[in-house]
Amino acid sequence: MPTRRSFAGLGPAAVIAWAFAPALRLPTAHAAAPGIAMAGQIGRSKALLMIDGQPVTLAVGQTRHGVTLRALRDGEAEVERDGRTALVRQGQAPLRLDAAGSTGDTGSTREIVLPMGAGGHFVTSGAINGRAVRFMVDTGATVVALSAAEAARIGLDLTRSPTVAIGTANGSVEARRVTLSAVTLGGVTVANVAAVVLPAPMAHVLLGNSFLQRFQLRRDNDVMRLQLR
Repeated sequence: MPTRRSFAGLGPAAVIAWAFAPALRLPTAHAAAPGIAMAGQIGRSKALLMIDGQPVTLAVGQTRHGVTLRALRDGEAEVERDGRTALVRQGQAPLRLDAAGSTGDTGSTREIVLPMGAGGHFVTSGAINGRAVRFMVDTGATVVALSAAEAARIGLDLTRSPTVAIGTANGSVEARRVTLSAVTLGGVTVANVAAVVLPAPMAHVLLGNSFLQRFQLRRDNDVMRLQLR
């Protein structure tokens, strides 16, 4: 007869972690998937992650198996491993975030492959100055563009940044011109990238040509390939 498991004495996090476990277990014929994936969320302070195939519950600020949960929002977690940060979203495949992974080995990565997302846009996770952000590729933008709120979140200092007039669909707005020390995407880091900080809210950081000019872009149906020059 199958053994009945009792949850007596277990806290809510333990019960939820066990409830997720059957769906997260990998077939025994395959090795545990390396990397970090988000399987669920417990309130607004804890994330249920899969770290190298093992279910782990982390509160913001906690570290286990070398992974630190830096921030948690609805359906996405900002994690850090080996000094590198990235956003992992619920339902995405495990993200490699180490010296051997696709977001860490800047010396060997030559091509970035981006699948098309909703609305025909190419949206992906990356980092600015080591802080995780969500990029949307915009080949029509001269430079990288981000909102003032996003600039504050990732710690950009705008006190000495010169102002510049930017033309938008709603007329001219006053923006701040900055130089980003490091912009990272898919394992490639580009230093000293020109950018502007706009006062209006933006859903994503627009990845413009001040970054993209370092790559040769090729579109294959629903996939964009960025080949490092």
